[in-house]
Amino acid sequence: MKIVKASPDVKTPEYATQGSAAFDLRAYLPDGSITVRAGETVLVGTGLFMEPDAGHGVFLLPRSGLGLKGLVLGNLVGLCDEDYTGEYKIIVWNRLGDGEFTIHNGDRIAQAVVMPVVRVQFSVVESLTETVRGAGGFGHSGV
Repeated sequence: MKIVKASPDVKTPEYATQGSAAFDLRAYLPDGSITVRAGETVLVGTGLFMEPDAGHGVFLLPRSGLGLKGLVLGNLVGLCDEDYTGEYKIIVWNRLGDGEFTIHNGDRIAQAVVMPVVRVQFSVVESLTETVRGAGGFGHSGV
């Protein structure tokens, strides 16, 4: 995947372990840090511009360790399309009722997974195929 870094100081993404499904995204805060107050949502740049291979999207996900501390993605999951060429930015939300969280330049604030995307063709029909489940929705399976 092609990447452009906003500055030589921006770390090139890497997978933490041999079995990692996602790579970490780090905060790009040239001024040093930002404090996210309880209930506040802020937009944090990564300093990365990325171009996934054709037919792929980049899914932005929260880091579980930060979730334990109350910091999650404001939109819960982000998706960057293959033709988006702007800076990857993370919507950070401090979901705790009290307390602050300070993010420093270079901190790992999210993770990203590159996945193939299937584009479908829509076909308007009069009815759908009958199944055992049918229109059974939430709670239908007893869970």
